[in-house]
Amino acid sequence: MSRTSRFAPQRGFSIVAAIFLLVVLAALGVFAVRINTLQQQGVTEGLRAAQAFHAARTGVEWAAYRALNGGTCAPATLSLTEGGTQGFTVTVACSVSTHVEGTSTIHVWVFDVRAEAGAFGGPDYVSRRLQSKITDAG
Repeated sequence: MSRTSRFAPQRGFSIVAAIFLLVVLAALGVFAVRINTLQQQGVTEGLRAAQAFHAARTGVEWAAYRALNGGTCAPATLSLTEGGTQGFTVTVACSVSTHVEGTSTIHVWVFDVRAEAGAFGGPDYVSRRLQSKITDAG
């Protein structure tokens, strides 16, 4: 027997290592893309939540203005079209109670405001509800 045939180098081991390395790198790439996507979704959801909160605040301020400058307390629906609250529908419900203290009559308005955007159950749906009380007591 010749010496070269008896100690022939083994072949195929480096292909196994290369495939393993490719699989590991691909898994790391998929993991990085997934983490990035989740972070972007979290930021977007936070932004939409803040927009919904401010849309609801707009409804409270609108209802308070109407109540204090005319005593109006009626349910209403607003469709916001400006700035960061564009596309939100704000539903305002109101109740008022009147109290007499001495010679003064005091009104207390309670507002229940809901701001919504997107289709319920959809990935872009967001909703915020605020309740607020105001009075005309001096």
